[in-house]
Amino acid sequence: MSDEPILVGRVGAAHGIKGEVRVKSFTDPLDAIADYGPLTLPDGRTLTVERLRPQGDMLVVKFREVADRTAAERLTNRDLTIPRSALPETEDEETFYHADLIGLEAVEADGTSRGRVIAVPDFGAGDLLEIRAEGAKSFLLPFTKAFAPVVDVAGGRVVIAPPEGFFAVVEPEPGEDGGEVADAEREEP
Repeated sequence: MSDEPILVGRVGAAHGIKGEVRVKSFTDPLDAIADYGPLTLPDGRTLTVERLRPQGDMLVVKFREVADRTAAERLTNRDLTIPRSALPETEDEETFYHADLIGLEAVEADGTSRGRVIAVPDFGAGDLLEIRAEGAKSFLLPFTKAFAPVVDVAGGRVVIAPPEGFFAVVEPEPGEDGGEVADAEREEP
């Protein structure tokens, strides 16, 4: 397991005049962002959460190192990270951090490599694995036991089970690709 920085939040706009900022937290629950110790900015500076409160789907946060609105405004759109080692171990073998899945090689049961996991998006219906082979377009598979029956983080791979025919190349029918229909089939006005 590497100690790569893990994105846990992003600073939004300043809030008020006393140095508070709005923060989009990527932790669950949202206020768990304060549980990991100091948060690191892209330039290496660290921020310590002094207090926070929820506001809709955001948090209003006061960092100990930010004294006024001017300093708070300088943080707008900055990412907040923690080292991977600050995250607790997962509770069981079937729970994974997204950061641990990204970069895994996606292989079928027969060993055929289909690329690497590049993201783990969730558009509202559950986690998906976004997989891309070098030089190819990415594709999505549900991150369920049926489509990803084996996850071997230590071994650097995830075994995928795409639906039958998922990678079949389908040739378009004449005229389906937006091309013109042959002159012989065209009706005369």
